[in-house]
Amino acid sequence: MTSFNAVVIVIRLVISFFIMRFLAVTLGEAGIAKIGSLRNVVQILTSTSSLGTFNGIVKYVSENEQDQNRISKLFSAVFIFGVIGSVLSGAILFFSATYLSVNLFGDDSYVTLIRCLAFLPPIIGLNRIFYGVINGLSDYKKYAKIELVSYLFSAALLLIFLYSFSLKGVLFSIILTPILSFAVILMFFYKRLRSYIHLNELSFDLSFAKPLLAFTLMSFISSVLINYIELDIRTTITNRINISEAGYWTAINYLSKNYMVFSSSIFTLYVIPKFAKIHTGVAFKKEVFHIYKTILPLFGLGMLLVYLFRNVIIQLVFPGFDGLEPLFKWQLLGDFVRLATLVISYQFLAKKMVWSFVVTELISLGLFYGLSKYLVDIYGAEGVVMAHFYRYAIYFFIVIFAVWNYFKNQDKKQKDA
Repeated sequence: MTSFNAVVIVIRLVISFFIMRFLAVTLGEAGIAKIGSLRNVVQILTSTSSLGTFNGIVKYVSENEQDQNRISKLFSAVFIFGVIGSVLSGAILFFSATYLSVNLFGDDSYVTLIRCLAFLPPIIGLNRIFYGVINGLSDYKKYAKIELVSYLFSAALLLIFLYSFSLKGVLFSIILTPILSFAVILMFFYKRLRSYIHLNELSFDLSFAKPLLAFTLMSFISSVLINYIELDIRTTITNRINISEAGYWTAINYLSKNYMVFSSSIFTLYVIPKFAKIHTGVAFKKEVFHIYKTILPLFGLGMLLVYLFRNVIIQLVFPGFDGLEPLFKWQLLGDFVRLATLVISYQFLAKKMVWSFVVTELISLGLFYGLSKYLVDIYGAEGVVMAHFYRYAIYFFIVIFAVWNYFKNQDKKQKDA
């Protein structure tokens, strides 16, 4: 990670604090909960619109950067996946708009919003494909510039729409953000993309379809399923307690996702391309400990500071959200363990350990869903963040065992050969 990346992270963090404060003061707990629901839907579309090929693109671009023939075959399959994913996602969203409006927002006044979103999967899918190329080429500085400029534009749009149209304006700004991101990508990366992706060489070639389907399955588990579960849990909190409690949980989740996006972006940029080139348990262990000694402590220190100044953060960012304070401890503990686990679990993506990923992730999601449903009746919204910590504490050891077993089998195969 360069110093420029670090500057971008700090700028985004500061801006996100101001954005969250404006939203909290203007819209209250109920508004924050509804924004959280729409963001979950957009995240689901981010995966389904490209059929979850993002991590596959990162891996295969990293491995075949100099092989134009294989790159053309890769993108032939990727764009076919994108067309299928975008059409299906848009159609489902368009025809279920009334159902989603009532269930996510409480009435049918958001049907137009959802139907507008239904036309955006092609743009969202292309964004994911192009981001995958940038990550696969390890163009860290370019990626950081695109992220920063996109974030600045989307933040400005959100504030303008918030001032002009209140809650519905914010929701519309969220669904328009992918268009801004797409424009920024073309602004900064068009020449490189044009020299790298030759549209005239694309064909109905599905030789990469089977390898990419593995990443589709993994993306469904890690992105689609988790966002669906979050939607369901938010609805559960609203129905069993009240929408204010749902707003508290969404607020702590929102705060968490801001710094987790930064950390996971750094890990995606650095870890997956690096792990793709590691083939021995010794080298993997060395790289993991290097990350644990360099990157992870920085995030740990940041989380500790967030906890120590939690009341100040509430007053600055979420004034009036009095039920938020008890959620910090469990959320931060869970996030730190999650980061430590992510470093190791990225091996699943780098080495396409599909079934290891699927089984461990299903166990993780099952733990979170089951514990949340149980603990929310006892502790309210705090029960959900408790479930978040318990889930990752157990998941950490499961992932260690799975990766250790993988390298043990690899070493055995090499000895037998």
